[in-house]
Amino acid sequence: MTYVVTDACIRCKYMDCVEVCPVDCFYEGENMLVINPNECIDCGVCEPECPAEAILPDTESGLEKWLELNNKFSAEWPNITVKKDTPPDADEFKGVEGKFENLFSAEPGEGD
Repeated sequence: MTYVVTDACIRCKYMDCVEVCPVDCFYEGENMLVINPNECIDCGVCEPECPAEAILPDTESGLEKWLELNNKFSAEWPNITVKKDTPPDADEFKGVEGKFENLFSAEPGEGD
C-alpha cells in the first residue's frame, strides 16, 4: 500500500503534508504535489494534514489513475521537503470538480 495525491490538490497545494512526511516522498508540480509510491512508507501521517482531502490510500477503489500519475510525475518533478506558502487563491479551488481535466499542469514546480 502507498498513499496517492488526487486532483483535489490541483490549484490548492496547501503543502501541510510536506512538513510531516518522515521520508520526504513529495514532489512538486506547478500546481499540485505527488507522492513517490516507491518511497512512501505507508505511515499515513500526511493524509489527515491535507485540508483539501487530496491524499488517499491506494487501497481505495478507483485510484489506479492517481497511482500511475503519482508514479510518473514523482520521477519528473523536483523533490519538496519544506512547506512553502499556500497559493493565495487556494481556498477558491478547494472542492472544485473536474480539476484534472481543466486545470492540471504537467510542468514541474520549483522544489526545494
